[in-house]
Amino acid sequence: MTEHTADGWRRRFEQFGSRLGAALTYPLTSWPRILAAAALAVATFVLLILSTFPTYTVQMLGAGVQRYLLRAFLDLLDTTYRSIGVFGVGLIACYAVLTGVAVVNVAAQLRVVGLSSLSDLTGVLPGLVASGCASCGAGVLGFLGFTGALAVLPFHGGLLRVGGLLLLLLFLGRAGDPRQCRLT
Repeated sequence: MTEHTADGWRRRFEQFGSRLGAALTYPLTSWPRILAAAALAVATFVLLILSTFPTYTVQMLGAGVQRYLLRAFLDLLDTTYRSIGVFGVGLIACYAVLTGVAVVNVAAQLRVVGLSSLSDLTGVLPGLVASGCASCGAGVLGFLGFTGALAVLPFHGGLLRVGGLLLLLLFLGRAGDPRQCRLT
């Protein structure tokens, strides 16, 4: 590799890092954004945990949402912890936080530049979908009829979860600060 090529890669990596930092810190710029990102993160985490065993969730919530929602969540959180451990639950929490950040950023980008920014918005969607499927594991795959798919993967799908989170970070870094329009 020539020195010129290595310099170009280093510059691109630095630009990506600064755009990723701007995307990750944007929701921290005001209280409404902080609250929106936090609410989205909590809702995503709860939804992902509840979707780990959809049949149980439907049965419990069918018996009474107000009565059994907390019980179903705590039971499934315990089951998730016992099956994939602290690291796996941590990956789900990371995904939930990044989802909150991504949704707040997409809403801001829509507000600032409108639907003309649809190419950047669709760039975030594959990261959300890939990481979401990887985070909730058998929940989404169970809905699709592939209940045992993650069981045959190495590390119970942990590498797939990490890959999905990296993909989401890649798309967030590509989009950058939603208040700034960039043409590159």
